[in-house]
Amino acid sequence: MERPHNILLIDDEEDFLQTTSRRLQRRNFEVRTAPRCADAMPEVIAGWPHVVVLDVMLPDTDGMECLRRIKQEKPQLPVVMLTGHASMQASLQGLERGASDYCLKPIELDELVEKLIIAYNDAGARAG
Repeated sequence: MERPHNILLIDDEEDFLQTTSRRLQRRNFEVRTAPRCADAMPEVIAGWPHVVVLDVMLPDTDGMECLRRIKQEKPQLPVVMLTGHASMQASLQGLERGASDYCLKPIELDELVEKLIIAYNDAGARAG
């Protein structure tokens, strides 16, 4: 299995972004973060991330709209949705709209890494 190298985290919780980013970097991932969808889109359009981790709840737009924008620009880009228990329905909608997978917060790093690798490899299989 191949590993994605560039991970884009989109979440409005600064603690989550900092902690998760540091922990992924220690595992040799390149990580960029964005607190809002609008901040993330230039990275997506430039083609930088191999996988996006997207929170369902964002301050500038909801996760479903951000997912739509990402998929409009880069249909093959794998997106793993993050959600709390209250927004489980939104994650299921995300899967219907092209998300690769979803995770419940809080998530263990090993589980997140596994989901990133699987999403990346599945997207490569679909593209190839």
